[in-house]
Amino acid sequence: MSQISPLLATENIVLDLDASSKKRVFEHVGLLFENNQGIASSAVFESLFAREKLGSTGLGQGIAIPHGRIKGLKGATGAFLRLAAPVPFDSPDGRPVSLLFVLLVPEQATEQHLQILSELAEKFSDPTCREGLSNAASAEEIRQLLTH
Repeated sequence: MSQISPLLATENIVLDLDASSKKRVFEHVGLLFENNQGIASSAVFESLFAREKLGSTGLGQGIAIPHGRIKGLKGATGAFLRLAAPVPFDSPDGRPVSLLFVLLVPEQATEQHLQILSELAEKFSDPTCREGLSNAASAEEIRQLLTH
């Protein structure tokens, strides 16, 4: 069974988000988690930016998996965003990013979050999956692609 499935609620899937920069993407993600999971948007934003300072979470091929630790979070949670236009992300291949999976984990995260990141990286390395995510018409279609 997919470890992504329990993390990704349909309401945490945003298609064709209009964001002009990595900062704007993180601001939107903060509001998304605040509105849908009650996690303070500032905590989300600060956690994601702190992680980015250690090195870009851009994987290449237009994909990024920003992730961060959140104090007081009970379990991992995620969101998927497809951007209307790609934004620079300091990815290894220099390409801007348009597909993102944002992973939030408890402050004392275990091996499980590394396994989740690995599963996401594996999904995103599949050209057929990337194409499906780029062309999907609905949040439910995105969820199916990522969880099966």
